[in-house]
Amino acid sequence: MKREKAVAATTSFYIGGAFVEPLSGTRAPVINPATEEAIATISLGNAADVDRAVQSARDAFPAFAATSVAERLALFARIVEVFKARREDLAAAVTAEMGSPKWLSWELQTASSIVYFESAAEVLRNFAFDVPHGQSLITHEPIGVCGLITPWNWPLNQIVTKLAPALAAGCTVVLKPSELSPLSALILAEVMHEAGVPAGVFNLVNGTGPVVGAAIAAHPDIDMVSFTGSTRAGIAVAKAAADTVKRVHQELGGKSANIVLPDADLDLAVTDGVKRCFINSGQSCIAPTRMLVHASQLDEVIDRARAVTASMVVGDPTSAETSMGPVAGSAQFAKVQGMIETGIAEGARLVEGGPGRPQDLNRGYFVRPSIFADVTPDMTIARQEIFGPVLSILTYRNEEEAVRIANDSVYGLAGYVYSRDADHARATARRIRAGRVFINNPWFDFEAPFGGYKQSGNGRELGDHGMREFLEVKAVLGWDAGAVR
Repeated sequence: MKREKAVAATTSFYIGGAFVEPLSGTRAPVINPATEEAIATISLGNAADVDRAVQSARDAFPAFAATSVAERLALFARIVEVFKARREDLAAAVTAEMGSPKWLSWELQTASSIVYFESAAEVLRNFAFDVPHGQSLITHEPIGVCGLITPWNWPLNQIVTKLAPALAAGCTVVLKPSELSPLSALILAEVMHEAGVPAGVFNLVNGTGPVVGAAIAAHPDIDMVSFTGSTRAGIAVAKAAADTVKRVHQELGGKSANIVLPDADLDLAVTDGVKRCFINSGQSCIAPTRMLVHASQLDEVIDRARAVTASMVVGDPTSAETSMGPVAGSAQFAKVQGMIETGIAEGARLVEGGPGRPQDLNRGYFVRPSIFADVTPDMTIARQEIFGPVLSILTYRNEEEAVRIANDSVYGLAGYVYSRDADHARATARRIRAGRVFINNPWFDFEAPFGGYKQSGNGRELGDHGMREFLEVKAVLGWDAGAVR
């Protein structure tokens, strides 16, 4: 059943089906990265706030785990209905809190969340929770209370890719969104409340990673933690979780290679590669930040890449004309500027962009979209995740070298291949050591599993694979009455 609307104070947490005052007194401003001005104040929770949220989720778990598929499907329908009604508010919050351009907040940041709720419902509708196996029964049960720790770059998207399958599986959750982009998450809590999510099933505590995130990861009454963020922070989460032997799902960093084969459609490959690298101000873990091109085509690729970049409008994210807004905060701005300077110092050839803000922008964390050529695989900008609008162009002499360079990374989240020959592209895609590979700018598959190899994480999100992360598997032997002896 729907509840009455509830409007959250930005300093509130959502625990036990209500917006409540934190137990801690620490507060922090939320900064609009386009203006560098504070737009709200949030509370930063502590371990006691986490305890209260976990107890709420633990109390709610038995009843929610026992709900039928039909009941959870009805709940998902209400969530989607209310989310759509609040979509403009959600999109505006994302634009204000992390600088996502208005069109991006509407067309991707919020639209994808709707699709992921609907996709999780479809997986739930068709999932075989009980599977006969000879005289035994293999059954799938919700894992329990789940801690969700999410990043700032796709704030709603990365919450829903965890929250939707967790609820579909019958789990209860404690969410810690990023303290840099918490406003859309608070509106999402209002959505969950109005949609009638049972009290205690969804809980939200704002705070920092070293305090609230660490308390969630280490909490003995949390059965699973799902984390998206940097590899460094993911390692800390895994270590904190180890003492309680809880399941840890991680979606971490990336340094994705884009192999442009010599027979590729260069207009498609370069245009798509540059735009995918720079979308969301380069703050996407699957961004194709390493473009690998045949040495004989380097000059042509550079010319095309510069032309694409020149067409981009960097500026006010609330303007319909803007292609790219700011990076999300002062720390990220400093990091990206430092990496651009490092690229120059290490001898890469800057062919577009460079240090500092774009011309005519004297405030805000705006970065000039930058392209480096003559990048070698050992350079810092070719090895470390920058998380900003910086593209490195590397050359190869033959396909073997291209694949070797692509796989020469501690990361393995995504890869890209362009070729006019479909069989050639498929064969190359198979050789890339990454959890997701895109061939020739395909339509996006919202149910394809998402996750990484190597230090890009473990486990998968989305579709059938995503819901399985939140399920335990139980084998009941002797289930078949005929097995009784």
